[in-house]
Amino acid sequence: MKYKKLCKFLIMFMLAVVVIFSGSSSAHATNVTPGTVPEETELGDTPDDFSVGLTLNSNSEETTLSGTLQVLLIITVISIAPSILVMVTSFTRIIVVLHFVRTAVGTQSSPPNNVLIGLSLFLTLFIMGPAFSRIKTEAIDPLNAQEISSKQAIDNAILPVREFMLNQVREQDLRMFMDIAKIDTVQDVSEIPITVIIPAFIISELRAAFIIGFLIYIPFIVIDMVVSSVLMSMGMMMLPPTTISMPFKILLFVLADGWNLIVGQLVNSFVF
Repeated sequence: MKYKKLCKFLIMFMLAVVVIFSGSSSAHATNVTPGTVPEETELGDTPDDFSVGLTLNSNSEETTLSGTLQVLLIITVISIAPSILVMVTSFTRIIVVLHFVRTAVGTQSSPPNNVLIGLSLFLTLFIMGPAFSRIKTEAIDPLNAQEISSKQAIDNAILPVREFMLNQVREQDLRMFMDIAKIDTVQDVSEIPITVIIPAFIISELRAAFIIGFLIYIPFIVIDMVVSSVLMSMGMMMLPPTTISMPFKILLFVLADGWNLIVGQLVNSFVF
């Protein structure tokens, strides 16, 4: 019953609002016949210097179209910026290695994902700093100064990132995607399409990250094996070995200055 009364009240309230607004709009409406002036309006009240002008620009359509395309291009770049950051920079290798470190130590959520992603992002900015500087110098600044066209700016911006990927990619991965794309031979690496370089680069980065992750796992697996053997020899089979081994792994990681070693070697693993 309460819900029915509430519905009736809402319906009556909406009808009252509609009636009030329709009455006010009809009261303020003024019937104006074409070619006549309303009684409230006097022509003498109009200033002598009042004028309305309309200027037509022959290039207005081109200017509007160019501005629209620029806005569309900016929105597109912003929307795919995370994917670009993951695909064509050092971010992939760094984030995978850091996740291997956290899993090998045995801490499930420490450091948290936000810390790992933030560290990976700043390491990526550090590693890609020279390439980003070249993009600003060779593409963004000349485009803002209207010294080059938009197409030339895009080509200049792709070139430093392309060179970075070619320095990291394996020849086997690059050859595999060239065979898939039916590209037999090229005279220069500049003839290889960017659509072939990007997937080859990602596969090479994943391979390098897994190799580094395997090397990181080895000392922590040894600690797990030693702790497990000691527990079995003591007859404590019901006690999980990871519960005892995790403090020792954290202690080993801290004493060896693990973050310094891993981050330093990870940055040095990139070919500049």
